[in-house]
Amino acid sequence: MINKGDKIPEVNLVKATENGPEQVSSSDYFAGKKVALFSVPGAYTPTCSAKHLPGYVEKAADLKAKGVDEIACTAVNDAFVLGAWNKDSGSEDVTMLADGNGDFAKACGLEMDGSGFGLGTRGQRFSMIINDGVVEELNVEAPGDFKVSAADYMLDQL
Repeated sequence: MINKGDKIPEVNLVKATENGPEQVSSSDYFAGKKVALFSVPGAYTPTCSAKHLPGYVEKAADLKAKGVDEIACTAVNDAFVLGAWNKDSGSEDVTMLADGNGDFAKACGLEMDGSGFGLGTRGQRFSMIINDGVVEELNVEAPGDFKVSAADYMLDQL
């Protein structure tokens, strides 16, 4: 599993934009800025929609006031689903990074087996503070929990 002080693994992600999906490499995306990244098991799922994404939307200004340049959400969903979810429940303050094949979650060692719920392999619920491509903070939730990956928890770390 990825740890504090590690560089983000090199994988391709797909950024959901107004003009449609845009391929980005993780090394390019995370270079030269401080990013508050959070991962959800899936767009439109109960905890993700009711608490996780709304918390980062609500606390976006506070995170940026503490030095965060960008807030990003990743999930093992396609860019179209993440774009629609952001349009429905998110904001322009949150960048959606689709990890459609789970390459990022796997490369970080943060995948989970959601097949018992019909979800297949997904990313765990976690958050990271990434500074110029290096993990400064890593918060991985215990299965079923929502505490350490929340926006409030991250604010306390900054």
